[in-house]
Amino acid sequence: MTSAATLLQTSISDLHLVRSGKVRDVYEVSDDHLLIVATDRISAFDCVLPTAVERKGEVLTALSRFWFEKLKDIVSNHLVTTDLDEMPEVVRRQADSLAKRSMLVVRAEVLPVECVVRGYLAGSGWKDYLRTGEVCGHKLPEGLTESAELPEPIFTPATKAEEGHDENISEATVRKMLGQATTSYLRDKSIQLYKEARDYARSRGIIIADTKFEFGLDKNEQIILIDEALTPDSSRFWPLEGYRPGQSQPSFDKQFVRDYLEALEWDKKPPAPPIPTQVAAATTARYLEAYRLITVEHL
Repeated sequence: MTSAATLLQTSISDLHLVRSGKVRDVYEVSDDHLLIVATDRISAFDCVLPTAVERKGEVLTALSRFWFEKLKDIVSNHLVTTDLDEMPEVVRRQADSLAKRSMLVVRAEVLPVECVVRGYLAGSGWKDYLRTGEVCGHKLPEGLTESAELPEPIFTPATKAEEGHDENISEATVRKMLGQATTSYLRDKSIQLYKEARDYARSRGIIIADTKFEFGLDKNEQIILIDEALTPDSSRFWPLEGYRPGQSQPSFDKQFVRDYLEALEWDKKPPAPPIPTQVAAATTARYLEAYRLITVEHL
């Protein structure tokens, strides 16, 4: 299937723009529904890059749709449809730019916590472990190596930031913010979601090293899964074949972009530098391959 042109910015004059995030633009459709548009923007080190990654918004939308459907028995989610034909006329009029990258969702009050689950020792978790022997307050066994699988997945929440850096916080801090019952629910459901996805993805040749979930309250005050789910933007995806603890792993996610940027003399503050065409194209290929392996479909 051919893809639409890359999309860095959206403009729907007949709808109110609620929020423009690092990747997604969110519009108000009605009192009860929002439209989430996944652009082809890519962020790294909490900075949005000026270069578009072709078909990225398609992959994020289609993969989120897959996981929302697969995991709906664990926790309800906000997805209504990704089919433009089932959306209001004001959205259908924008079909050329919005097709394959849009979700009509139930409106929810966003809970102000990133629910991160780590199953492997990588990224900032690996750096914390080297320094302290802990990851976000979780004491881990001695002698673990980079990319090692943890004895059990751990819940390592973070604050949400539309701009700037998310910051790791303790579970105790979340309890102060949201209360014991809500915190326990978020922790338990996040770990359950991760384990279910991890086991399925492993059967398809992908290791989900870590991921983050977002939750919100619907109009009935029920906690539901929102935003995206288990995409290369919100997760570390490694190929199972060739997995070797003790080193960094090749990936299907945006680590490829991070690695390129790490080699530059850039202070990781805006404005972010562009990435070469070949790096963007290779990132598209990784995202599409992750989708194919997980869903057994071509996008």
